[in-house]
Amino acid sequence: MGLTKTNLFSTEQNHLAQIAKAFAHPARIAIMQHLLKTNTCVCGDLVKELGLAQATTSQHLRELKKVGIIQGTIEGVSICYCINPKKWKEIQVVLNSLFDQYKNDKGTACC
Repeated sequence: MGLTKTNLFSTEQNHLAQIAKAFAHPARIAIMQHLLKTNTCVCGDLVKELGLAQATTSQHLRELKKVGIIQGTIEGVSICYCINPKKWKEIQVVLNSLFDQYKNDKGTACC
């Protein structure tokens, strides 16, 4: 979406779109699943885990970090990443708010 058009939408809609964009690549989903599975800071083994080049993995980590979903700390020559718990909870609330807007008590499709 062009930057000139984002002003047509609410802050909440733009925020949700940024979150969705961060999750919009299977490599980023794999990164998140790995971080969730390990439930700890991960240092350096993401390249091996994903099977992608270091530069590609770094690019995906940068996208996740840009929206705050993950956080990183520098330890010596490596950077360790983990889930940002505050942002993770915020994302959960935002997505649940969207999903909770759907009301279909009949359990049938509308079309």
